Amino acid sequence: MVNQQTLQGNWNEIKGKLRTKWGQLTNDEVNVFDGNVDRLVGMIQRKTGEARESVEKYLEEVGGSGASGIAQAAEAVRGYAKQATEQVQGTTHQATEAVRHGYQQAENTVRKNPTESIAVCFATGVGVGVLLTLAMRR
Repeated sequence: MVNQQTLQGNWNEIKGKLRTKWGQLTNDEVNVFDGNVDRLVGMIQRKTGEARESVEKYLEEVGGSGASGIAQAAEAVRGYAKQATEQVQGTTHQATEAVRHGYQQAENTVRKNPTESIAVCFATGVGVGVLLTLAMRR
């Protein structure tokens, strides 16, 4: 039998389905659900003439559909998270390869032109020193 928590958790969706299936139920009758499943089943039986088992089965079906909707949403979120993780990993791999390639190029340049490389490093150090000195004077 369907439980109270399932019905209350999805009540707005379920009450619309009850009115669709059993049009003779009024809004007031459907809106007075207080969590007592037996009372709800009894009221539907009185108004519709349906067998108790039939009403309970339908309530289980519509109560379960809310839960399956949540499960489907959770599965979609897991799929999006997996896709995002794969994209981040791919981008990280590309960035790592680009840095590795740049480092290899710099290393090759220093090996081919050691004198010029030392001169560039010295000039860069002097330039940074001058900039820091000017920045500290302000």
